[in-house]
Amino acid sequence: MRPTTSRTAVRALALGSVLAATLSLVACSGASDAGTDSGDGGGESVTVTVGTLRGQPHFYQPFLYEQFAEEGVEFEVITLDTTPALSDALVAGTIDFAISGVTPTISSVAQDRDLTIVASAADGGSGFLGGEGISSVEDLAGKKVGYIQGSAQEVALRYYLEEAGLTDSDLELTTIPVPEMASAYTSGSIDAFFGVEIGVSIAEAAGATEIADPYATPIGRVNIGLVTTGAMIEEQPEVVQKVVDTHAATTAYMNENVDEWLPDMIAEFGGDQDVLESALENFWLRSDLTEEYQGQLEALAGQMQELGFIDEAPAIEDVVDTTFAPTS
Repeated sequence: MRPTTSRTAVRALALGSVLAATLSLVACSGASDAGTDSGDGGGESVTVTVGTLRGQPHFYQPFLYEQFAEEGVEFEVITLDTTPALSDALVAGTIDFAISGVTPTISSVAQDRDLTIVASAADGGSGFLGGEGISSVEDLAGKKVGYIQGSAQEVALRYYLEEAGLTDSDLELTTIPVPEMASAYTSGSIDAFFGVEIGVSIAEAAGATEIADPYATPIGRVNIGLVTTGAMIEEQPEVVQKVVDTHAATTAYMNENVDEWLPDMIAEFGGDQDVLESALENFWLRSDLTEEYQGQLEALAGQMQELGFIDEAPAIEDVVDTTFAPTS
């Protein structure tokens, strides 16, 4: 039976780092140890907490989960500021699932933290852009280039620099937080950057042009996944399956009905519709775990090891659990 389309059951909580610790104790206990509620029909339901980032279309799925919820599962949405913070919240038990970056997830797994990707969420969202006079990677010599430290985008950037024979001493690499990347470019603080949406679309609107295809590296377009803990999988696999099924149904809806949900997101969080629509053209929302996707994750982990982001690349079976999402 198709679930109700009401979104009133979703409570979006904006949490700072201090509140996250408090909420983990009082308001957001994980589904694996949360109490169950009796439904109208006498059955029991479980509330699953899902973490995500606010105001970004490729992280918006959890706000629509309630529309496609499987029987016996309700959702509570928690917003944090960064994907590493989402990893921390998962490990702490503050949340049960997260729409999060695959790079911080691999980093966590490499540190023996109990995280696992159970579905994909979105590919793409990257851009390798520069200003006037920069049309190739070689043109970056002597330039100031912004990047996101420890991200998949940094992995791809360093791949291109090595391919072009450039080292760190040939240019000025500057770590810039995601929300500040576009303004750093438009203000002239940097000459180029390898960043993410929606900063990519903002910079393109200001005249930035592509230096190189951000996806033409061994790591491809992998970016964001649906992540949970190994404990959750072991203790409540049926709940994990229902969440993955809900995620898949939501993703399918979002792909076909941007004109329905994007205005709602803008009304809730703000944003320029033209910029957000441009950003969505640079994303591929998905939920499957194909062999190609797994191979790209494996390549990403290998590159992360080579660059010293992690000591040793984890085996792909330690990063991904293919039990719940389609693999073809």
